[in-house]
Amino acid sequence: MNEYLEAIILGIVQGLTEFLPVSSDGHLELAKWLLGNSDSAADSFALTIILHFGTLFAIVWVFRHTILDLIKKLNKPEGWKFVLLIIVSMIPAVIIGVGFESQMIALFDKKIFLVAAFLMINGIMLIVSDYLPAGNKPITPLKAFIIGIFQAIAILPGISRSGSTIVSSVGLGIDRSEAANFSFLMVIPLLFGKMAKDLTEGNISFTDAKMFPSLVGFLCALFVGIFACRLMLAFVKKARLSYFGFYCIAVGIAAIILRIWVWPN
Repeated sequence: MNEYLEAIILGIVQGLTEFLPVSSDGHLELAKWLLGNSDSAADSFALTIILHFGTLFAIVWVFRHTILDLIKKLNKPEGWKFVLLIIVSMIPAVIIGVGFESQMIALFDKKIFLVAAFLMINGIMLIVSDYLPAGNKPITPLKAFIIGIFQAIAILPGISRSGSTIVSSVGLGIDRSEAANFSFLMVIPLLFGKMAKDLTEGNISFTDAKMFPSLVGFLCALFVGIFACRLMLAFVKKARLSYFGFYCIAVGIAAIILRIWVWPN
């Protein structure tokens, strides 16, 4: 397939699924497999990171007013408290990302059965979440750390980052709307740190032939992500996450069937 068309498709997939609780990494791995992508695990992981940067800037755009208000409040106790919560939430993902980076990269090598299994686990988690009681408790440092653990688990392709952090927040008695806002804001410094690390260490490197298609994918993820982020923020306040849960289970089962009987190699 033409590299630009593939990049556009993957950018759209990333933009849509990063903010919906269905696992963008899982969908990207399935999409790469279905499109016949033959990149190495390292190149595949690098492209995934580039597409995530696109949705990172989508989050920044959607939450730009909230971010500016937070910056203005940095000289006040509530501003520093929120920053502390964000920092605490980052700790588990930083530990996993730094200490187990090579193991994480190996997961992005068309491991379809693994992705399918994680998608079904993600689906069950979303279905269960609709039976959790509604709450209005504040986010404390301990709760932020627990939410951060779920964010770290979501590094696994097939486990949704937004889904796992929102579900864990609701399970801790936090209001769904506040949980969604915190879920999207807590990933911003984490991804900016990841971007700085990869750029300074030269971990993201493409040949000239892959550079421009990757840029196209980045832009698609950015613009589609802006739409999807706003959609998710409106959706999570009143809709049932179990709808996405049944979808994830169906996709996981379909992937296993395709892998066994249609594309066994």
